[in-house]
Amino acid sequence: MQQPGAVYPDNYQTQLAEKVSRLTALMQPFGAPAPEVFASSPSHYRMRAEFRVWHQGDDLFYIMFDQESHERIRVDSYPMGSALINTLMPALIELLKPNTLLRKKLFQVEFLTSQSGEAVVSLLYHKPLTDEWEVEASQLKDKLQQYGRVDLIGRAKKQKKVLDRDFVVEKLAVKGRSWTFQQVENSFTQPNAGINEKMLTWALDCTAGIGGDLLELYCGNGNFTLPLASQFDKVLATEIATSSVASAQYNMRANGVDNVTVARLAAEEFTEAMEGKRELRRLKGVDLKAFNCRTIVVDPPRAGLDPATEQLVAGYEHILYISCNPETLAKNLETLTQTHRVEKLALFDQFPYSHHMESGVWLVKR
Repeated sequence: MQQPGAVYPDNYQTQLAEKVSRLTALMQPFGAPAPEVFASSPSHYRMRAEFRVWHQGDDLFYIMFDQESHERIRVDSYPMGSALINTLMPALIELLKPNTLLRKKLFQVEFLTSQSGEAVVSLLYHKPLTDEWEVEASQLKDKLQQYGRVDLIGRAKKQKKVLDRDFVVEKLAVKGRSWTFQQVENSFTQPNAGINEKMLTWALDCTAGIGGDLLELYCGNGNFTLPLASQFDKVLATEIATSSVASAQYNMRANGVDNVTVARLAAEEFTEAMEGKRELRRLKGVDLKAFNCRTIVVDPPRAGLDPATEQLVAGYEHILYISCNPETLAKNLETLTQTHRVEKLALFDQFPYSHHMESGVWLVKR
């Protein structure tokens, strides 16, 4: 049985080769070229992690569950996690153990870290969080500052207490430039920062020299949007999650990007608006006709593109498709390759030692 969070660097290239073989076979029916392969660091690559907390007498420790047997496994370190996560894990436990108020009814701890040395630690409870809890938590937070900027969050039913921020500020190096990104606790962010930098570099290489305007669906916090905006005249981006839209706006200001318009819409809603089927209040003030987009970027959820969005995407000259599920990517390509050819294929090993893989295709109209 493989222990959750374990890494096996000696086997890394073997498991990566298996993924390359699997992706190549999936993409073969679509005439895709051999994939460009972007390997991960074999350890300390995950910027976030979560653990259940187990109480055993005076002892307190993290646990994870084996996916197959559901057996409870003690976790004292997490080699997949960033160096900062591994520093904070034992430090936090040792500070919590003697503190009856902070450890009582604590059932989960979540870590969000950045390459820039910041962290948010979330403590989840099966009890209401009182003013006394906040006093003790503030003292705990002060003790954690020796490890860098560490903010603390307490969560309980219908409660969220933030000391002092609920986000980290990440710095990503892409083609000689540093990009600043606010990454909010409990919101989606790319978990493998090193691979994320490689994904962004690949996306910029694909779209270099095209120009014109860009449309992006599922833009999240602007992870792809902002670097890509440097290569286009204007960008129209959509995202349904309110917290991600707020982060995208923050990130635009932080990076001095002023040619991006973000609309809080689901991809399906935007498709209906573009087809003239709906008028949406959230598009008020946005002149869709002012955008002349020949290129579209999509980074959909695991389910892939719905049929209506698939048809919308097929109308663009260039398609950059980032996928976290190669099976649904293949399903979408059955439609998209009727009008487009796959010019480039990439494998991004976001999740070493697992069957999950991130991939990218660059499609050009036939």
